Amino acid sequence: MPVTDLSPHSALVVLDVQQGILGLPLQPHPAARVVDNSARLAHAFRAAGRPVILVTVAHGPDGGAALRPRADVPHHPPALHPAYSALAPELAPHPTDLLITKRQWGAFTGTELDLQLRRRGIGEIVLTGVATNLAVESTARSAYEHGYDVVVAEDATSTFSVEHQEFAIKRILPMIARVDSTAAVLTALRAVRAG
Repeated sequence: MPVTDLSPHSALVVLDVQQGILGLPLQPHPAARVVDNSARLAHAFRAAGRPVILVTVAHGPDGGAALRPRADVPHHPPALHPAYSALAPELAPHPTDLLITKRQWGAFTGTELDLQLRRRGIGEIVLTGVATNLAVESTARSAYEHGYDVVVAEDATSTFSVEHQEFAIKRILPMIARVDSTAAVLTALRAVRAG
């Protein structure tokens, strides 16, 4: 469903737009587009007096906080380096931004994201970030289960294959969220501010 409106109680949640992930080959949108569109949304949400939550993933200096489940396709976090969790410079936090550190794909489990949203009366979140079928989809699923309305800015997300992006964007996320472009979200945000 096209995003023609946003709740007056919405917030932006930017997921894993950080140095250790942005250097990976992303598809279908290059890292620069994800960063640029996420930064445009962050600027607009701040200007509208709406919360901006910047979420990064970190596994601790020794990698000990990373999940290592027994799985058919084991997933191990990449080698850690000092700047792994550093946000892209374009998303340098403003004094009013909230910073959340997570230890897995989704941003709700084991963090205070839900608490921070509820304390601010937020009922709807706009998601951007990497990777679409991992952090974004996991966070959207949890948000749905927590009773939030969810919007996904598709061209402010990307992942590691076109197939993964298309499956998340066309098959999963539309059942629990509204999916549209960064431009559509910005237009909807302006309409709320004008109204």
